[in-house]
Amino acid sequence: MAKDFTKRSQDYSKWYNELVVKADLAETSDVRGAMIIKPYGFAVWEKMQAELDKKFKQTGHQNAYFPLFIPKSYLSKEADHVDGFAKECAVVTHYRLKNSEDGKGVVVDPKAKLEEELVVRPTSETIIWNSFKKWIRSYRDLPVKINQWANVVRWEMRTRLFLRTSEFLWQEGHTAHATKQEAVEEAELMLNVYADFVENFMAVPVLKGIKTESERFAGALETYCIEALMQDGKALQAGTSHFLGQNFAKAFDVKYASKEGNEELVWATSWGVSTRLMGALIMTHSDDHGLVLPPKLAPIHVAIVPIYRNEEQLEAISEKANALKSELEAKGLTVKYDDRDTYKPGWKFSEYEFKGVPLRIAIGPKDLEKGTVELARRDTLTKEFVDYNEVSQKVFTLLDEIQQSLYDRALKFREDSTQTVNNWDEFKAAVKKGGFVNAYWDGTAETENKIKELTKATIRLMPLDSKANAEQGECVLTGKKTNLLVTFARAY
Repeated sequence: MAKDFTKRSQDYSKWYNELVVKADLAETSDVRGAMIIKPYGFAVWEKMQAELDKKFKQTGHQNAYFPLFIPKSYLSKEADHVDGFAKECAVVTHYRLKNSEDGKGVVVDPKAKLEEELVVRPTSETIIWNSFKKWIRSYRDLPVKINQWANVVRWEMRTRLFLRTSEFLWQEGHTAHATKQEAVEEAELMLNVYADFVENFMAVPVLKGIKTESERFAGALETYCIEALMQDGKALQAGTSHFLGQNFAKAFDVKYASKEGNEELVWATSWGVSTRLMGALIMTHSDDHGLVLPPKLAPIHVAIVPIYRNEEQLEAISEKANALKSELEAKGLTVKYDDRDTYKPGWKFSEYEFKGVPLRIAIGPKDLEKGTVELARRDTLTKEFVDYNEVSQKVFTLLDEIQQSLYDRALKFREDSTQTVNNWDEFKAAVKKGGFVNAYWDGTAETENKIKELTKATIRLMPLDSKANAEQGECVLTGKKTNLLVTFARAY
């Protein structure tokens, strides 16, 4: 399967695009910038979704669903919010088509113009806060902790499957609280929920921190983020959680009666992750042989391939294989027994290797005689013979090892690709090399923008405790004294 597959070292971007398509994860659609997520790719997303959904409910959130279309006037109620999304909004102006006069197609019916134009949601703060105004009257109604799984549209000019598409899938959490402290704690809690998921299920190590003012979510007072490092040395924002203060409460006049009888504005958060996590998963672990998936998110944990010459051999192998399949499935694993006669074993080996199945078992006539199976790991591409009676326990041991090994490997790569620099020449060299670059910054947007202009590196995050704990140093560009030691990188 991988004969015509571009190597990472040759062209990382082409390698990624080919991998997504050839591994049957997704493909481009006829709608510019939009993607079709294929069943194998959607199976990975479903596993992500299920685990995140569980975590959201464990932390007291409920799922709801809000309309895809948002009245344009809603966006104008929060100035920073509309500024942040105006250039990416798709707008619905009419509600009907009609046949063209020449009979060769359809045209917009000019008589069907909407009284108020509708925006296809780029995010849902505005329409949700319009509902919160109706739901919240008293302190007894708080907190409100809502999540929705949805699609959103942001009219991106340059797109790439999973990483940046005009339409994508995500979840967005929206909460309302009686106090500032509760809202800040909520934003930080959800950041930690994301970090826990990405590290423990995706096996992707992340840095946690806050965005600079210029990188914050539109309408937020603080944006918390997790950042991961891809194998090409570029950073990828893997999740964000926003402390919105009272901005949206003011915009939509959402107030509550306190215990003391006073009328107070509520405090807000929002937070989300998207199918961009699929891109992070692919780029963190995969290699020149194809996709590599951590066991906790793999649609297929084990693929069993029979090796035989005749029907009699296949029948004997199938009896053992199906018994093993049933045993593993009873313990919660997903197992595929591939007894198709339309492909040879070698082709099947290549397919499951390319699609990132964590473990592959081969059973042939000699294995039946010896009472063994051949067990192959996708992460290390190593093989070993295991006694048939011990294979079930061995499978679970190896799946745990693979999950941890992938995380450890990614963590080592990040540590090896992180530099701390003290002057401009060191900074330029480090950025060119790729990876995370820790450097002092004087805290001004002017310096931040100049560094981005000169090197294409942006401040990915400020550590949560950077102001409190960092020793003083000199800004890498201006030389001004500062205690802001921040993390730069070129990014997706």
